[in-house]
Amino acid sequence: PAEDDAPPMSKNALKRLRKQQEWEAGKEDRKQKRKESRQARRVRKREERAALVAQGIDPDAQKTQKPPSVSVPVSLIFDCDFEQYMMDKELVSLGSQITRSYSENKNARFRTHMFVSGWNGKLAARFHDVLEDKHKNWKGIDFLEGDFIACAEAARKQMQDNGGKMIDPLQKSLDEKVPWERDERDPFPMPDPEPEPREEYKDIVYLSSDSPYTLERLEPNTSYVIGGLVDKNREKGLCYKRARQLGIRTARLPIGQYMVMASRQVLATNHVVEIMLKWLEYENWGDAFLSVIPKRKGGQLRQQEGASGEVDEDE
Repeated sequence: PAEDDAPPMSKNALKRLRKQQEWEAGKEDRKQKRKESRQARRVRKREERAALVAQGIDPDAQKTQKPPSVSVPVSLIFDCDFEQYMMDKELVSLGSQITRSYSENKNARFRTHMFVSGWNGKLAARFHDVLEDKHKNWKGIDFLEGDFIACAEAARKQMQDNGGKMIDPLQKSLDEKVPWERDERDPFPMPDPEPEPREEYKDIVYLSSDSPYTLERLEPNTSYVIGGLVDKNREKGLCYKRARQLGIRTARLPIGQYMVMASRQVLATNHVVEIMLKWLEYENWGDAFLSVIPKRKGGQLRQQEGASGEVDEDE
């Protein structure tokens, strides 16, 4: 064969290529459907409003008054430096999760500072081209080209200058320090011993389900990093390895302590954000998990003090 002939593709590679081509071919159709859906939603809202007015009802009076959202000195960072491990449709999914996370944070009882790192690849291009830069109008979130450490440095300054209210759960985390205890069994053992967390990064925690440490409480003036990785478990331990190599503390959410799960414990990015926001509101992991984890994951609450009931569907 000629030197420039490509080697034959495997059946799986051909299947992935076909799926990718089908996805690309349907881009314009999906864009048109999104536009039609937005238009239909606007028409429906106008009709509902007009129907209320016709009945002599003030539409604005129907709205439930929520307590004002309060900013707190906690930062959430999405580490989006994993594009090389994801397919285009997974990047689309990650973009949707970031959008949902922003919306949840904006409307939360206690809202955090929010950052997105590694904003310089396909995902950033999609937000610019397909989503028409709507994210540039978002408030309370910063998109940076640098890595998550650069975001953490920006978050540190932001929390020092205008951190927000020190609510009771965060004050309690200061007053009653909980020691970080390593689990006896490392869920993702590494060949080299784990280095001590670096002093200059002591206010950064990388969340990873592979961590041998469990997050007991959220701490004030701390940045929590969430790996922006949607890959259906193809790549193992990427976030954990990245944090360990840099001397960053790691922790996993205490799902196993509070929930009995019928499926894997790796949650979508927006679910992690929602759970942390609910902890700030409830100061109880059981109630936080219960209000967020979808029923389809088969989550049931273990017997814990102060939380009971069935898992609510989130969507």
